[in-house]
Amino acid sequence: IAETLDKYPYQMSGGQQQRVAAARALVTNPAVIMADEPTGALDSKNARLLLESLETMNQRDQATVLMVTHDSFAASYTNRVLFIRDGRIFTELRRGDSPRRAFFDRIMEVVAMMGGEGSDAL
Repeated sequence: IAETLDKYPYQMSGGQQQRVAAARALVTNPAVIMADEPTGALDSKNARLLLESLETMNQRDQATVLMVTHDSFAASYTNRVLFIRDGRIFTELRRGDSPRRAFFDRIMEVVAMMGGEGSDAL
């Protein structure tokens, strides 16, 4: 982050701002992390790194992560997904011992059943 130390937020890209905000939130090892579309402004590499960090904090540190996302890939890093439709819980998936790829496939099945990725499914 050396190149961003002397910059104001308006001087950084959206992705840089997102990474700085995530680092600020995670550096204190919080017990609860609330993330609203945490990968929204990130490229695929940085999105994966952030999701892996959240997953590690959940597993290693027992941190609770509450994430709101429309991204099925991001949702696949979680243990539990609640699908909300018209303000109500539509269905719930739990990962259990499934590998992440299998959980992603199950998430995509529900998204397809609900009408697709653009329908505010997750």
